[in-house]
Amino acid sequence: MAAATGIDVDHLTLLLDGKVAVDANVDLRLARYFGMTERFFLGLQNDYDLEEERRAHGPEFDRIERRAA
Repeated sequence: MAAATGIDVDHLTLLLDGKVAVDANVDLRLARYFGMTERFFLGLQNDYDLEEERRAHGPEFDRIERRAA
């Protein structure tokens, strides 16, 4: 997979271990390799990042009141 996508094998290992995030370059390469749409893997990364922030700071976010119109 590393050879086919042009992604360094060490970087792929870090991705699979969850130690680095998907970036635009990796998204484009994986999307082409797997026949997915561009932004698919970035979308997954964004969903993950948002959920992690909700877990870490949920109560703090709950205290933010919506601005009155």
